[in-house]
Amino acid sequence: MSFNTILYLAGLVTISEDLYEAASIDGAGVWTKFWKITFPLIAPFFTINMVLSLKNFLMVFDQIVALTGGGPGKSTESISLLIYRGGFEGGEFAYQSANAVIYFIVIIVFSVIQLKFLNKREVEN
Repeated sequence: MSFNTILYLAGLVTISEDLYEAASIDGAGVWTKFWKITFPLIAPFFTINMVLSLKNFLMVFDQIVALTGGGPGKSTESISLLIYRGGFEGGEFAYQSANAVIYFIVIIVFSVIQLKFLNKREVEN
């Protein structure tokens, strides 16, 4: 969550104060400034944040291993942990390697679709 916050703060720093000053002179309110200035200008940061969050969500491994080890039973086991366990503990190296390649392709497809969808919201600077 802290990485996401840092990305948004980096986006907010790039917005010039002159834009807010000009909007205030024109009589824009707080919500108008947010929807017409802030949000469109941090859209690229929003896009990269969403893509990285989805990738991290799909590839979660270390938190599950550290907290629950995939248990109780297999209730918190992720696909990454399943590939790891099957390959290193179950001896299914070739099968799990194929699963990892397919999983990589699925993550790439999701990321590309998300980038195409979210890039429509960005503005030209």
